[in-house]
Amino acid sequence: MTRAGYEHLTVYGHEGRQAECDLSDNTNRFGSAPSALASLAGWAGGDPARYPTTGNEALRGALASWLGVGPNQVVGGCGSNDILDSAMRALGAPGSVLAYTTPTFVMTPHFARANSLDLMPVPSRPDGQPDVEALLATRAPLIYVATPNNPSGVAAAIGRIRLLVDRAPGVVILDEAYTEYLGRSWAAEAVKRDNVLVTRTFSKAWGLAGLRIGYGVGAAALVLEVEKARGPFKVNAVAEQAAAAAVQHDQAWLEDLVARTRVIRQATILRLRELGFAVSNSDANFVAVSVTNAAEAGVFLAGRGIAVRALSGVPVVGDVLRITIGPQPMMDRLIEALAQLPR
Repeated sequence: MTRAGYEHLTVYGHEGRQAECDLSDNTNRFGSAPSALASLAGWAGGDPARYPTTGNEALRGALASWLGVGPNQVVGGCGSNDILDSAMRALGAPGSVLAYTTPTFVMTPHFARANSLDLMPVPSRPDGQPDVEALLATRAPLIYVATPNNPSGVAAAIGRIRLLVDRAPGVVILDEAYTEYLGRSWAAEAVKRDNVLVTRTFSKAWGLAGLRIGYGVGAAALVLEVEKARGPFKVNAVAEQAAAAAVQHDQAWLEDLVARTRVIRQATILRLRELGFAVSNSDANFVAVSVTNAAEAGVFLAGRGIAVRALSGVPVVGDVLRITIGPQPMMDRLIEALAQLPR
């Protein structure tokens, strides 16, 4: 992994998970979907000696009903990582090119290399929007765009994505890991096209990262190719049952969670700006804070029991702290610490 890909990122605070105030991995710090938790508690009556279903019928049905698509237009996987990996394997021939915006989700180039694809990074515009014209100019058969993007939190404008999917020479993968916080998705339109695959996850807004469950949405023929590359039994029985319960019963809970996150996110951005930090507007459940030296800032916060994602040498934006939005007491503690950060 190279500096150009900024994969030398570090989570400070005793590997993040052991930090007193963990704001490092963009998981839901407000808690998990309650129906999923109830499902997990009731799993004692299940049969772990049996394999899970091959086609994740219960989950696909629940997702299809929620999204307004067909069950054959949904594919499940072990996190959206699994869907991305399988899609690159299914849709990209070895030696073909994957074009992608940079900076973006750090695992994207890793999956591409693992599937013998050549990489064509395209810097995002200074405003955080994907440079669609430059992406199209690559003529790449596979194009990846995360919206909202990571680590900026900026969502691609609707017109930008529409131009991309209308003119792309091949398949466009839209990574919507944080789309619940944005409030819009391309899933319903993706199923009407033959060149768009949307990937989503239960690891963020739904608070089920430990279950490792994600899904893809697209035209039935496209989804079938991804499913063939994915292989069987990628979604375990416990995760499928819990995720299906969440989708069926916790939509009001999700809406409330998103609303609370947005309020705290905006207040956090304003407070950070008052301290003199440059912070981009965000459409996700995290913010990117520009700092002079991300590594030193990460260590400083770790010494105060706070874990963040410290990113050094990020293309286009430089050194940033990517900070998850959590409940107000966590953000108060963060602000208090950053106010003391030497600059």
